[in-house]
Amino acid sequence: MEFIVDAGAIYAVISKSVAEGLRLEETGSRKFRIANGDVMEYPVSEAYIIVNGEGVTSVVAIADEKTSLLLGVTTLELLGLTVDPVTGKLTPLELMIL
Repeated sequence: MEFIVDAGAIYAVISKSVAEGLRLEETGSRKFRIANGDVMEYPVSEAYIIVNGEGVTSVVAIADEKTSLLLGVTTLELLGLTVDPVTGKLTPLELMIL
């Protein structure tokens, strides 16, 4: 599956059909501001997401079929990744324990 990395999104976003294909159960719902400025409520679940060989469990928003698959900032941080603002590529995040 291919995702668009969206540094403006908090969570990963998948379509209802993808969620059904993965047999994800909805665990609740949350309100999100979408690209056009509207606030929408979407169901959420948890999914195991693997990027570049690293995997984590992350909250995913379940949107309608016309919504692109997105990988948001929280999911990236859980994976220990960030987006390089110059190249647009995923790079390792400096992890800190303070």
